[in-house]
Amino acid sequence: MSSESHTEDPGRPMRLIGQVYRSFARLVDTPLRQLGFAYGQLPVLVTLKKAGALSQAELARTAQVEQSSMAQLLSRMERDGLVKRVPDPADGRSRLISLTPHAAKQMPNGKRVMDEVCETALSGFTSEERTQLLELLLRIDANLERSLIDRDNG
Repeated sequence: MSSESHTEDPGRPMRLIGQVYRSFARLVDTPLRQLGFAYGQLPVLVTLKKAGALSQAELARTAQVEQSSMAQLLSRMERDGLVKRVPDPADGRSRLISLTPHAAKQMPNGKRVMDEVCETALSGFTSEERTQLLELLLRIDANLERSLIDRDNG
């Protein structure tokens, strides 16, 4: 297949990004499950690790998870001992979500799983190629984020 045929279809790079995402998810799924995590929980876990305790609304916004999906996700995570809800000291009617000690202890192992698969995915890439790939993906993300803001404001 010639390189020209790759550029004729403007949607192909986005489909390929989706395929890469799905392959990555399949590779990390089993080792993450062995640690007690699910791939779909990662945005919540990482957000709570970085930000500490948050309200459900703050968590949904920061982790970029729909509010309706967040409630179900948090119920499962609470059932599985990954998060806990505690009263908000600033607002007694509200509750804050935070990682349990068990989840916090397992997070470095989860990161190790992710890092290993990332290294597999990027094996053979030079440092410059990795940098260029990151820059291109950041530009795609910025374009899409701008489009979402325009859509929501228009």
